Amino acid sequence: MRLVHSGKVRELYLDESVDPPQLLLVASDRLSIYDVVLPTPVPDKGAILTALSLFWFDRTRDLVPNHVIGTHDIPAEFAGRAVRCRPLEMLPVECIARGYLTGLGLKEYQKDGTVSGVRLPDGLVEGSRLPEPIFTPTTKAAVGEHDEFMTFDDVVALVGADTAQRLRALTLEVYRRGAESAAAGGILVADTKLEFGRDTDGEIVLGDEVLTPDSSRFWPADSYEPGRPQFSFDKQYVRDWSAGLDWDRTAPGPEVPAEVVEVVRDRYAEVYRRITGTVWESPAPAG
Repeated sequence: MRLVHSGKVRELYLDESVDPPQLLLVASDRLSIYDVVLPTPVPDKGAILTALSLFWFDRTRDLVPNHVIGTHDIPAEFAGRAVRCRPLEMLPVECIARGYLTGLGLKEYQKDGTVSGVRLPDGLVEGSRLPEPIFTPTTKAAVGEHDEFMTFDDVVALVGADTAQRLRALTLEVYRRGAESAAAGGILVADTKLEFGRDTDGEIVLGDEVLTPDSSRFWPADSYEPGRPQFSFDKQYVRDWSAGLDWDRTAPGPEVPAEVVEVVRDRYAEVYRRITGTVWESPAPAG
């Protein structure tokens, strides 16, 4: 297999021994915050992201086709954290759905009363549930660079009106499905990021990852309270930890203490349990 792309968290390998060629999407244990890859890995992280994505790909396939082929014939060193998938021509937009006001969306709202050009009601506070989920796309930045908010008109200019409308509709449909399902496990999905591409027939296909702690904000419903930061089962914990450091959010990122790594790993495993109903078990080591 040939390495064709290395991202912040994942690598893509091309397997040309099959016809047509397939991609192997491998999730690492690397952790990225503010678009900077931190030097300290989180054990089990790649495997949890892979397993949770497969869970959601299966449960959203009636809404949108996805790139998954299967998990067969995975090299031993990638066991438990790799998926065979169809090659796609990825669309140059990060598709974000927000159901609650937090993060960079909150900061833009406090400044302008909007998020990605979407006007929101006055009087919202940190963690407020929005009247309805909104589509707040961003640019797709290279490693080490930062995503920037886009308006819907920006997306239209980039990919065309029909594609922009389809991306918005699919993003909100997948978000609603995920939020409804996660609620059964006591989880609020504050927001989530999706990526789409086109297959060889030109059809829009869901790729990358789906509704994971790396791409979403997950909050426990039983402690939710607007007007303050929420307990999170995602990498927000690491963002909060890094806020106390003398770090300007550019590379190189800081080393992460073992106790912080342990909390992140445990929270990822816990949200996996709450969403899937299955206790997380670490994959057997390659050997």
